[in-house]
Amino acid sequence: MNSNRYSRLLTLLLAATLLVSAVSPAAALSVSASDAPSEAEVGESVETTFTVERPFSEYDSWTLNGETNLTDVTWTVKLYDQGGDKLNQTSYDGQSFNHSLQQSDAFEIEVVVEGTVAEVESFNYDPPQQTLLAELNQVREGGSSDSLDSWAFRPYTQDSDEARDAIASAEGTIADAEDSGASVSEATNLLDRAISAFDHGNFENANSLAGDAEESANSAQQSSQQTQMLLYGGLGLVALVLVVGAVFWYRSQQDDYDKLG
Repeated sequence: MNSNRYSRLLTLLLAATLLVSAVSPAAALSVSASDAPSEAEVGESVETTFTVERPFSEYDSWTLNGETNLTDVTWTVKLYDQGGDKLNQTSYDGQSFNHSLQQSDAFEIEVVVEGTVAEVESFNYDPPQQTLLAELNQVREGGSSDSLDSWAFRPYTQDSDEARDAIASAEGTIADAEDSGASVSEATNLLDRAISAFDHGNFENANSLAGDAEESANSAQQSSQQTQMLLYGGLGLVALVLVVGAVFWYRSQQDDYDKLG
């Protein structure tokens, strides 16, 4: 291949690279969160910051909508340019807000939600109950809407957390006992009742039943181990008797042989 053919090939490759670069889409809008809790106690104050980058990568104008299940809520919307300088800041009260956005120098939007974890209407052990920390939506002209992202967490009370821990501990103990070969039907029944009590919000009863379930599993495991030890001891005794009997038989055979000799 001569140098002219190499040159043409390099030219084609360069042209293809430039074409791909020209048609590649701009970086799309993205959303992230910092310090979003995975769990929080009822009555606790929560604050989380959400970041929307490149808000005008698809639309020149749209409305940023936010929703939460927190109470006593304040939203703060901050707009920043690409250099990190703040362009604007607006605050809203309530469990939802709408903030109109127009094409500008805004490269990044921060949404800070502050609120209090509300009372839990119903509890669930598995899967754990969840409540909405925040959902951010993109609402366009005409009313069509897309969820940008949503975040949830597990709300709890001191009593519910103690009951949850007791149930989890009982589950582990029952699993260990079952693996050892113990019969855990009674413990499992008590555990099911504990979970049912938890789901109905009766945490004191759930805690007590979980403790009974764990105690039952431990007793079953100990009983199983004792049975196994007795079994092994019995087998060992039988083996010893057989060995002793074999020795006596051997000696009696030897005695008979000596008499014949």
